[in-house]
Amino acid sequence: MTVEALNPPGIVPLDHILPDEPLLMMGAGPVPLPQRVAAANSIVINHLGETMNRVIEQVKTMARYVFQTRSGHVLGVAGPGSAAMEMAVCNLIGRGTPVLSVVNGYFSRRLAEMATRVGGEVSVVAIDGNRCATPEEIARHLAGGRYEVLTIVQGETSNTVCNKRLQEIARIARAHGCLVVVDAVCTLSTMPLDMDGWQIDAVITGGQKGLSSIPGVSLLAFSDLAWERICARSDVPAHWCLDARLADQFWNQKSYHYTAPVSGILALHEALRLVCEETLTARFLRHRHCSEALQAAIEAMGLDLFVSADSRLNSVIGIRVPEGVSADAVRTHMSGVHRVEISGAFGHNILRIGQMGEQSRAHNLFRTLHAFGSSMRSCGAVLDLPGGMAELERHLSESTRSRAARVAEAAAL
Repeated sequence: MTVEALNPPGIVPLDHILPDEPLLMMGAGPVPLPQRVAAANSIVINHLGETMNRVIEQVKTMARYVFQTRSGHVLGVAGPGSAAMEMAVCNLIGRGTPVLSVVNGYFSRRLAEMATRVGGEVSVVAIDGNRCATPEEIARHLAGGRYEVLTIVQGETSNTVCNKRLQEIARIARAHGCLVVVDAVCTLSTMPLDMDGWQIDAVITGGQKGLSSIPGVSLLAFSDLAWERICARSDVPAHWCLDARLADQFWNQKSYHYTAPVSGILALHEALRLVCEETLTARFLRHRHCSEALQAAIEAMGLDLFVSADSRLNSVIGIRVPEGVSADAVRTHMSGVHRVEISGAFGHNILRIGQMGEQSRAHNLFRTLHAFGSSMRSCGAVLDLPGGMAELERHLSESTRSRAARVAEAAAL
């Protein structure tokens, strides 16, 4: 057999595969990229040397602001948010470590599975009914055993549940001597999370959601208490790439671990810079107003939201699919006709619309809601599309006036 015989036939350039017009990404991630982030992702530099050192120092400084921590243990991961989850787990949990995992969806269950795979003795608190965990039920479980680590997700994108009482749960866990590991992949920079103030020991995030960066480069931060545990281990983690002490050589000691994803780190730098420029206070407000406007508009159409308001995640909105309507057909119509893409779900008959980072802009909301309502009608749903559009405009107009009044009030002081 010749070398040429192994050459695969029929390979075409990407522009023959990708749609003529890029889809507006309005699902559960990834999200649209700001132009500065996309431009930074096209640059390649040496992964070692003074230029990269300066970039890394700024990334860590900005990340501390976004994580709301003074910790010196901010690390990047060349991998998705799940790789950052695994780095936190495999460095803090070993064989025989007693772990309490709060599970109210797909991704919190993934944390529990990771803890099990590294040998942790995992007890699961299953939160049923598409609701958030309460401090009272977690306190009862903590009182029943001597746990060393608690894992929990702030925003469960799989079913759009938010653990809104995370601050209280973390405080109770710390009082019981637990390190607290939080998955904030979809929530960081979209809603409050105060790592130091809430006494959280590891916070995990991906680039491709709230930060509006690229998929495949992630961040996590360890508290001083967590880092003491990592350094006190007598064994080494089984995962070489995810060994936090080895990663620390690159991120904090200007040394070598592996070839860093330089383009992705540059993109992450620009994404973090845009967050800092906007400020967290303004960013939280923008996300809340946009998400609440979209939720009100969906209900004004006559559709039902999947999770009750007391447990509802604003970063990803779950919408019940009416009887007789195919969720897949709606998504296909939206992407094919309107060039807007939203997400299906993990075993639930719902559709999910993201409100993270660049998704939370008025022009994206109007385009998405019209595409959604029109596609729903085309697939057999009975709804009030004009009423939904009018409600969206009303909410956004009110929130714009409210923000302007606050700015004027602040300027007058």
